[in-house]
Amino acid sequence: MSQYDYIVIGGGSAGSAVAGRLAVDGTRSVCLVEAGGRNNNMLVKTPGMMPFLLKNANYRYDTVPQKGLNGRIGYQPRGKGLGGSSAINAMVYIRGNRYDYDNWAALGCDGWSYDDVLPWFIKSEANERGGDDYHGAGGPLFVSDQHYPNPVSKAFVESAAKLQLPQNDDFNDDSQAGFGMYQVTQRGGERWSAARAYVEPIRDQSNIDIRTGTMTQKLVIEGGKVTGVVVKRGRRTETLTARKGVILSAGAFNSPQILMLSGIGPAEHLKSHGIAVKVDRPAVGSDLQDHIDYVSSWETESREPIGDSVEGTMRMAKAIIEHRRKRTGIMTSPYAESGGFWSVMPDAPAPDVQWHFVPAMLEDHGREKVKGHGFSLHACVLRPESRGTVRLNSGDAKDAPRIDPNFLDDDRDIAVLREGVRLSHRIVDAPPLSGYAPKDRHAVDLNDENALDELIRNRADTVYHPVGTCRMGSDEDSVVDTKLKARGVDGLWVADASIMPRLVSGNTNAPSIMIGERCADFVMAAE
Repeated sequence: MSQYDYIVIGGGSAGSAVAGRLAVDGTRSVCLVEAGGRNNNMLVKTPGMMPFLLKNANYRYDTVPQKGLNGRIGYQPRGKGLGGSSAINAMVYIRGNRYDYDNWAALGCDGWSYDDVLPWFIKSEANERGGDDYHGAGGPLFVSDQHYPNPVSKAFVESAAKLQLPQNDDFNDDSQAGFGMYQVTQRGGERWSAARAYVEPIRDQSNIDIRTGTMTQKLVIEGGKVTGVVVKRGRRTETLTARKGVILSAGAFNSPQILMLSGIGPAEHLKSHGIAVKVDRPAVGSDLQDHIDYVSSWETESREPIGDSVEGTMRMAKAIIEHRRKRTGIMTSPYAESGGFWSVMPDAPAPDVQWHFVPAMLEDHGREKVKGHGFSLHACVLRPESRGTVRLNSGDAKDAPRIDPNFLDDDRDIAVLREGVRLSHRIVDAPPLSGYAPKDRHAVDLNDENALDELIRNRADTVYHPVGTCRMGSDEDSVVDTKLKARGVDGLWVADASIMPRLVSGNTNAPSIMIGERCADFVMAAE
């Protein structure tokens, strides 16, 4: 087939949800176009194999040199293949808080307040705790507690409590503030990506065509309407036709890239790459927001944390065998096992820092091997003020986009991060974590603001939550309207984290799936 009712570009968190919901009843023909593979293997399905996915199923993008990070080039891993980043992430299930979505509505995104989006989170979810006013029990996305957390991850929550930081057993109910163990997108000890939730169950239906290993080159625009997609698989280039519409779900980097390659974007930039301008839309690729994150790291003589030693290697080898046999044990770990949300600035309308505690030492996104045992603590700025861009490096779809998060450009961001790092150390200095006799691997005088800022600029980077590059709004300058329909052309919707007008206060996988769920309904309502 080369003609379909709908074509969905990108099989990631939102794209899987869109394609699955459009196709599940069998009444519409749907083509899902994905540049990567199926991701149907034990490396992806085993949660504890996540560090190895940094080399597999991953675009492994780099940023341009970041002046706010002392000229360093940042690393931007993004999922490649069905499930997208939900196939390589830490599986943490967080939605953001009420303030985030009410703020979207206040910015002109009618229908996107917290009360508006909550039903879609509930619809998508199958939480092992069961359903209630905030959670679903019958959705396709399985969410579970961690059943085999590392003792040191629990110790982190206890140390936070020693500082009168409250314990929170559910970050997704009416209150996000506090510290606790994260719930994760797993089922039966295996990763439960968006593709496993929405696409794999209907793979054998005749009305869905799942094309993996197929790269989108550009949209076909005729008479002001998107009528199809030019794709390439191997050496073969083909045009696929969409009778009713195209849904672009390629993520915060690749969705704007595909729009620009198709002639939708900042006119002068497109002309500089020899691309004919179809719609002059400066907001395409603009408003990039991402969670800037600093990872503190400590060594310990204890062998309780995960680590690189003879004992640690033997333990992990046994854990791999256990997981293959029973789907239990250490290899169910998301690594970011515990964490929390708290306000470090007096004027914050909601928690402004998120922590991820990892019972292992991390350097350079886990790409640098560290001998011994220890633990790490991420602190990230939840609502950054800095704004960056995504632009084209060339007019060729196979070339990576030019990514500039512009980290720490706004001084308010480093002020928040500074206080977040200080609180990280206060928590680790409290019992029971202090009983592990942790040794700070990057010690500076935390009271010396200049020294601390220099440390942050030398080591901080993304915690993998880019958004905003195809922002939604009611204003004519926005890329999509509040029904996710693209402005300036017919027959096109955008559904992924790129449409967020502001970054949510937390991990972006669950919100992206919610966006995909809503887009499918918007598309069906427009039929």
